[in-house]
Amino acid sequence: MTALTIDRINKRYGNLHILKDISIPIGQGEFVSLLGPSGCGKTTTLRCIAGFERPDTGRILFGERDVTRALPEQRDIGMVFQSYALFPHMTVAENLSFGLEVRKVAPADRQRRIADVLAMVRLEGYDKRYPRELSGGQQQRVALARALVIEPSVLLLDEPLANLDATLRDEMRFFIRDLQQRVGITSIYVTHDQAEAMVMSDKIVVMSAGTISQFGSPREIYERPASQSVAGFIGRSNTIGGKIAEALGQDSYKVETPCGSIGATGPAGLSRGADVKIMIRPENINTRSQAAAAGQGAGEGGHSDNVLSGSVVNSVYQGSANQLAVKLGSGDRVIVDVNGRNPLEVGEQVALRFAARDTWLLAS
Repeated sequence: MTALTIDRINKRYGNLHILKDISIPIGQGEFVSLLGPSGCGKTTTLRCIAGFERPDTGRILFGERDVTRALPEQRDIGMVFQSYALFPHMTVAENLSFGLEVRKVAPADRQRRIADVLAMVRLEGYDKRYPRELSGGQQQRVALARALVIEPSVLLLDEPLANLDATLRDEMRFFIRDLQQRVGITSIYVTHDQAEAMVMSDKIVVMSAGTISQFGSPREIYERPASQSVAGFIGRSNTIGGKIAEALGQDSYKVETPCGSIGATGPAGLSRGADVKIMIRPENINTRSQAAAAGQGAGEGGHSDNVLSGSVVNSVYQGSANQLAVKLGSGDRVIVDVNGRNPLEVGEQVALRFAARDTWLLAS
């Protein structure tokens, strides 16, 4: 296993500044996803790590070794491409053997390593098949096996699931993550799919316009996003505007909003009067009809609960859940997930309850 350090790299194409002081520390054996929309710089970052592009400034270190100017074949990497890039005229075994032959691995050792990696990706007995005789998921596993059979220090994956159907893509997310954990190889994964990044990663790098918007664990980024853009890109969120009225503790505040006072959680040190947005995830809101809420009692559920009133303006059935759009008295709309077996009707008056600990304040 090899740690990887990306240290203040910049990359320009003419007048376009593609990467702007990108720094990412990646520990040994970590799975890190580069996540962002098209054009944010994630693939260029991966290509710089691979050696296909050379940064204009900055350094890339594999462990203590500076590989910034090294050729791709000198970096000891395995690469899985979006298109898989398998040789169509070669069998599975020949595809896997190619990289070993280039590295002058002895024939007996080649056969052993090919057998081992085919077992690892659950493709025993497929060694004599050609790529055209394999399903999309099997081709993807062969591409993974080809990257792993050379026993690289770092594994790079460039949107390898983009060409699979939705069901197979879900299955392969867990397969790749389980395989990476078993092998223990340092891995960098490029994707624009936030669900993939959340499921598979130890850490996520959220990128935007050539910069890093946030770097942290999936839980940190989902529950404590650094900005409104990150909150909107990672999952669904509701935001309500307001001003800090009072600091209640190191990271808790009372916020005045058009809906009334709301208890919320946020970064330490926010000043009284500061403009903020309260972020609430749809799954963190409990919804009851006004009549049921009145029968429950306002104090039940904890003193930290916030309660807002509104009316259901839309309801979308999604199987296990219903997605409600609720219009508050202030005119704000809030999206709420409720149990699909107990839907609320359009026009029904509802009370929305959420805890201060389930909110997060963002700079307005």
